[in-house]
Amino acid sequence: MKNENEHKEQGIGIAPGIAIGPAFVIDQTGVPVPEYEIPAHQVEKELKRLHSAIAKTQRQLSQLKQKAESLPAGAEDIALLLEAYKGMLSGSRLVRGVEELIRTSRINAEAAIQRQIAAIKASFAAMDDAYLAARADDVKEVGVRLIRHLLQQHYNPFADVPAGSVIIAEEITPADTALMNPEHVAGFATVLGGAEGHSAIMARALGLPAVSGVGGLMQGVKAGDTVIIDGREGHVVINPDAATLHHYRQEAAKKDREANKLKSLRNVPPLTTDGKAVVLQANLELPRDIDAALESGASGIGLLRTEFLFMNRPDLPDEDEQFETLRKLVHKLGGKPVTIRTLDVGGEKLATAFGDAVGESVNPALGLRAIRLGLKEPKLLDTQLAAILRASAHGPVRILIPMVSSVAQMKQVRARLLQVERRLQRRGIKIPNIPPLGAMIEIPAAALAADALAKVCDFFAIGSNDLTQYTLAIDRGDDRVADLYDPFHPAVLRLIQFTAAAAWRANIPVSLCGEIAGDRRATALLLGLGLRELSMGPLRLPAVKQEILQLAMPQAVAFAETVMAQTDEAEIKALLQKGAIAAEENVRDKRKRGA
Repeated sequence: MKNENEHKEQGIGIAPGIAIGPAFVIDQTGVPVPEYEIPAHQVEKELKRLHSAIAKTQRQLSQLKQKAESLPAGAEDIALLLEAYKGMLSGSRLVRGVEELIRTSRINAEAAIQRQIAAIKASFAAMDDAYLAARADDVKEVGVRLIRHLLQQHYNPFADVPAGSVIIAEEITPADTALMNPEHVAGFATVLGGAEGHSAIMARALGLPAVSGVGGLMQGVKAGDTVIIDGREGHVVINPDAATLHHYRQEAAKKDREANKLKSLRNVPPLTTDGKAVVLQANLELPRDIDAALESGASGIGLLRTEFLFMNRPDLPDEDEQFETLRKLVHKLGGKPVTIRTLDVGGEKLATAFGDAVGESVNPALGLRAIRLGLKEPKLLDTQLAAILRASAHGPVRILIPMVSSVAQMKQVRARLLQVERRLQRRGIKIPNIPPLGAMIEIPAAALAADALAKVCDFFAIGSNDLTQYTLAIDRGDDRVADLYDPFHPAVLRLIQFTAAAAWRANIPVSLCGEIAGDRRATALLLGLGLRELSMGPLRLPAVKQEILQLAMPQAVAFAETVMAQTDEAEIKALLQKGAIAAEENVRDKRKRGA
């Protein structure tokens, strides 16, 4: 029987798979607010911090307004409300009052916002007017958004999630995603976000089906509703009827069977049909993912993102804490190599720990981040290098430097690495060998200067995610332009090809550790472009291995030549899709013959 309450929302599929479970709606208002005194000399800094949060909130409201305008119903009312919210952030009673509290009471911005909201609500309530009471709730909504930006979400919104829940939220940050326990969370859907943002990457690493860019999500679902997440097609089905439930349960069971078949390849060496070896490694977002990496048959960790050490905390981890975490991870790999990337965040993420030393970038993606931040704040970089060097005594390690744009940067990093090694020696800490030092090729300038960089690097790792973002000038976390983000754009592919060729000429290893490494449609193309090392999310590794096992290297080279001769992105995608279909038919034929 058809359930009249069933409705479907369309978004962007950012992590494949199907999740079915009760909705757990993240309460955007339930944020604990600290209160503390601000020294007189820090008042201007606190005001600057407030105005930064206001700017972020205004940008977020603009995004939501654009998303609301695409809704089939109620778009005008929602857009007007969001525009009113933005108005409350421009010289309003709320903002003026908060600024005055910071100056006169010298309290932190979060506490000042909370006090001002209470004062406004009290004055409106005294007028005994229903309309004004509703406006007070609007003021509270705006204030809570400000507080969330100020706190940078140093709390766990998933602490009480019942097992099997589907998370529904306006936005989920990478730090939030890191707090998700796959044993409790079945999947998630959000209003904001794109397919190639870091939250999406972490969702794929955790094996959580996810959909973002769902405009009417928050209006269409309430806590406890049965929700289906289709992370491949980008569908969110709320209160499905029996037929819909049956269909998606069958699809989920089919995907489980396919995953189990791929698991049988765990111990099969990744060799092409003509005997060429390919190195398949795993990307690691969090230490807890290491078991999944080993179970997938990865020969090592091709990219360990160290941002998890700095997430959900107001201070910086010291050398001993970083070393102990890395030592345990290296030891658990049992002799398999691990490539450790130094910190890749911007100064705005660590502002509370740096005090006045680091300001906020107008555009964080292009500002003071990654190795730029490390070289400006050498203590931050030196501490991490020391921890990595100490961990290298416990197993094979490589050091990867993110966002490199020049030879000079790599020379500076190598000089600091040698200084750190000497300091450790003076402390009586023996480092048997200094690990290989490599550059992340993720900026077009680095790819175009790959010949020069190869002379000062021990290896390259191509980061196709940021390389695509910077080549195409696309914010990969912005759902409004998500359809323009294309790692198979001819310009991106040429930069990958140029980098691989430069590495081969210099006789240094080159790997690709972006998301396309785990896209089985791209396997033949990447091998044909000269790549022999691929690193990806652990869950994607078996499918890529299956592609390799049925490829001959001359076939891959010929396919790459055909693709690189194209000038139209649509033609390239058609070729990739045609290759994927042919590969699936080949697998089916082999299974039939085996039967």
